[in-house]
Amino acid sequence: MLTYEECLEMCDLSDDEIEAIAEHEHVEPMIAMALGKYLVEHDGCHQIKQFILDDIEVAKRQGNTQKMALLTKTLCHFMTTHPECCHETGAIKVA
Repeated sequence: MLTYEECLEMCDLSDDEIEAIAEHEHVEPMIAMALGKYLVEHDGCHQIKQFILDDIEVAKRQGNTQKMALLTKTLCHFMTTHPECCHETGAIKVA
């Protein structure tokens, strides 16, 4: 049986990115990891980017500046490691 850390190493996402997906989709981190891996492998990076943007907006509405900062850092890391999101033709919207 694989550990969480071993699965994380194979999914091409950081722990913070997985946490953002889990929070957005209201699922356990292991499920979020599987979803994230699927999205990364099937041209769904723009969806992950939108999940993180949505999470930033929720933190903003809650006045949670610490969470906003963490999610902004997470978004920057995601955009750096998945540059295909930067060339998305669809519009990204903040909820």
